[in-house]
Amino acid sequence: MISLRTKQTNKQTKKKHLDIWHQNLYSPPTVRIVHSGHACNVEEERHTERVYTIREGETLELTCLVTGHPRPQIRWTKTAGSVSDRFQDSSVFNETLHIAKIQRTQGGRYYCKAENGLGSPAIKSIRVDVYYLDDPVVTVHQSIGEAKEQFYYERTVFLRCVANSNPPVRYSWHRGREVLSQGSDKGVEIYEPFFTQLQGETKILKLKNLRPQDYANYSCIASVRNVCGIPDRRVVFRLTNKTASPSIKLLVEDPIVVNPGQTVSLVCITTGGEPTPMLNWVSSNDSLPQRSVVKGGTLTLPAITSDEAGVYSCVASNNVGNPAKKSTTIVVRALKKGRFWITPDPYHNDDNIQIGREVKISCQVEATPPEELTFSWLKNGRALRSSERMVITQTDPDISPGTTNLDIIDLKFTDFGTYTCVAALKGGGIPEISIDVNISSTTVPPNLTVPRGKSPLVAREGETVELECLVSGKPKPIILWSRADKEAPMPDGSMQMESYDGVLRIVNVSREMTGSYRCQTSQYNGFNVKPREALVELIVQYPPTVEPVYMEMRQGLGRPVVMTCRVLRAHPSRVLRFEWLLSNRLLHAGAFADQRDETEYTIRSLNRDGWGEYTCNVINEAGAGKCTFQVTGKAYPPEFYYDTYSPLWQNRPRVYGFKLQWTQMNPNAVDNIVAYRLGIRQTGLQRWWEQEIPVEGVINKGELITHNLTELIKPESYEVRLTPITRFGEGDSTIRIVSYSAPINPHLREFHCSFEEDAICMFTQDKNDDFDWTRHSAATRDTKYTPNTGPSGDRSGSKQGFYMYIETSRPRKEGDQARLVSPFFNVAPKNPYGITNPPAYCLGFFYHMYGKHIGTLNALLKQKGQTTSEGPVWSLSGNQGDRWKQAKVSIHPTASFQVVLEGIRGPGIEGDIAIDDVTLEEGECRDPPLPAEMENHYSWPLSVYLLISGRLLFSFCLGYLS
Repeated sequence: MISLRTKQTNKQTKKKHLDIWHQNLYSPPTVRIVHSGHACNVEEERHTERVYTIREGETLELTCLVTGHPRPQIRWTKTAGSVSDRFQDSSVFNETLHIAKIQRTQGGRYYCKAENGLGSPAIKSIRVDVYYLDDPVVTVHQSIGEAKEQFYYERTVFLRCVANSNPPVRYSWHRGREVLSQGSDKGVEIYEPFFTQLQGETKILKLKNLRPQDYANYSCIASVRNVCGIPDRRVVFRLTNKTASPSIKLLVEDPIVVNPGQTVSLVCITTGGEPTPMLNWVSSNDSLPQRSVVKGGTLTLPAITSDEAGVYSCVASNNVGNPAKKSTTIVVRALKKGRFWITPDPYHNDDNIQIGREVKISCQVEATPPEELTFSWLKNGRALRSSERMVITQTDPDISPGTTNLDIIDLKFTDFGTYTCVAALKGGGIPEISIDVNISSTTVPPNLTVPRGKSPLVAREGETVELECLVSGKPKPIILWSRADKEAPMPDGSMQMESYDGVLRIVNVSREMTGSYRCQTSQYNGFNVKPREALVELIVQYPPTVEPVYMEMRQGLGRPVVMTCRVLRAHPSRVLRFEWLLSNRLLHAGAFADQRDETEYTIRSLNRDGWGEYTCNVINEAGAGKCTFQVTGKAYPPEFYYDTYSPLWQNRPRVYGFKLQWTQMNPNAVDNIVAYRLGIRQTGLQRWWEQEIPVEGVINKGELITHNLTELIKPESYEVRLTPITRFGEGDSTIRIVSYSAPINPHLREFHCSFEEDAICMFTQDKNDDFDWTRHSAATRDTKYTPNTGPSGDRSGSKQGFYMYIETSRPRKEGDQARLVSPFFNVAPKNPYGITNPPAYCLGFFYHMYGKHIGTLNALLKQKGQTTSEGPVWSLSGNQGDRWKQAKVSIHPTASFQVVLEGIRGPGIEGDIAIDDVTLEEGECRDPPLPAEMENHYSWPLSVYLLISGRLLFSFCLGYLS
């Protein structure tokens, strides 16, 4: 069973059973971004911008380290990204942003934003530069105006090399095994790279007056200097006296006219070109149809449809000259929608048909191809031919394409009947379209009216409505509906809708659809006269929109509570009533006064009966809007304090303790907190152990509250739940996980590492340095490259013993850093409830710094929770001779910490630095060794050498221990 013990305090000096201290701990957020993936390089640019470079295809990991209390919420964003360039959803709100297989388009600036409601949000950014190198492409061009079939002698040839990359490419040209450079060959000229928007950076090799030796294999090598480990890319082009640009031939007609459903095959063959050209098919529709089949130079389109009509092109390329392109147009025959209109006598401005006057019937059909369209006319089913009184025209330049006219001159009673316009395509295969037009004594122009009671039309939001315009006349024309406000769209999003019965049906009508709608006659399928039109007014009623929709109001007993419900929008808005209810009990009702848009309900002194759900219903003819207020005395949740130093400590071999710390959110908003209910369970188990921790006195905002958890079993993790209790009852709970973090040794009395095992005592290589420390023994190390540097054995002199060293041979350069990081050590306080006087520890190690190019060895202290950085706690530079020496330095950490041993490469390859036998002991260092520069001055007082203090190089946010 887990025992939860509470620290008892002197009630005369502290009124609470809990340890409460550090008032006003609330702090706004701070942010740092660190990279945790495989960076090629991280550098500071212009002192303000961090640039993180990564190779395309690698995994991007950026970690946002934050401080602040309450614990800030984190969100990642990116600028200059396209809509499709989205994060993985799981990453956006996590501390670590993870993008697997990053692409070049995902480079840009990444922002981490942290906010906790205090001050302004903290924002940091880092620029991510994605490096890549594509295969280069060589194209060959002949000078303008020369024969294009072949490259003859005394001709000039240009070889252009292009490669897309980041960073910019460096190019080199080779002829066979010979490296070509400017001036190395009089017949060769190399142009400096130039940049074009479409092709990127380009390198051109000019061969002047071709010679026999110029016919050879040319290699273009593109290099980005191996940045990010990207290897060089090479392409080879063979230039011969037969090298020629491509030429092709299409074995098809142009255009190709087919019926729907036919299978079409397009054949393309090469007629020239060296090397052999590659053939590719492209379409004017952006992409080839899904069902198309490409085999060699043949493109097959099975069961073609009208949508697949267009221009198809065969493109041949062999990187010599310009690609060859031949195109053909596929026309899919079709007859589409037909319309008609009747024009009364155009010379007398008549709107109706009269005996003795002229009447014109027009018929229009969409056809593909339009030149195959033919028309014929029937009267009462019998063929009609053009005559003096019946004039048929279909080639009139004044009429639109695909249109035929029948002019009836001097209309007689015998001319009444059904006239049929028949449209067909020459050659058949496509069904005809026929359109009937009745001309009779009852044929009259249209009239348009709105039925009585149909305007204005009042509807409730969400209903289905029908706007109606009555159209009379024979034949009845199509009705066109639009908004009177010409810029407002129709319900389907278009600007105009057609109706054949004069009715516009709107499903699920919304308030945005309120307004005037215009109905008007179309000339199609009716009279070609001035359009008739009418307006229909639509009024959409909707219930009041109110705020707040829901609000929780926390208040202590005896205090006033004021609830306000505000009307934002409503239609109709003239007659608005309100009702205030507690649960279902009516408290107050009334009507809104003129010019008022809100109603209030006040509780002058809250009592226990006043707790509950209050509802304000604001009502009009269309329904009710509802404001809901939850009046409660529930306390706000506690806010765990994550930035505490050393919350973990060990008090027995099998158990550990944890200092749980928190502040109370808005403690003065409700009645005093009288206790906390603490629940704890081992992660993965169901049962909670609970304990009530009493509180005496008043908790102020920002006070840090501490409770020590003991008897936690190593190495288990625990889920901790904390719930405040007031007179109202239990408030909101907060949960966190407490995890065990095992140090190497709880009290650091026995830590000693001689690097004899592969695990190297849990030391790790820093991911952010330039290169790594190497583990070796003198028996296994190859020193043929740098024989005048480095140790000849480990610290004990053994050839078989192991040590760590930095290899300074190429590709290392001056200033490169290698950092070896120890595991975490927990500070072991004498008092389990806090550290009053920081304990001292003695860091010791042996070093070997022999060689004329020795750089610098630093010992650094890296603590959790610090926000400032200072220099190393120990540092030494230069040649110290061919022997091992010992360093000792006292450090005084106040939080869990790590030791970092940093080797910095000097100006040359004879600069290997080695370390061995690292120790860490409790207490100040006794008899520390003399600094190297003082070894021959023993008359100096020892106190001079003890001035080395525990300064910090840098400290940054680390992962939380818990």
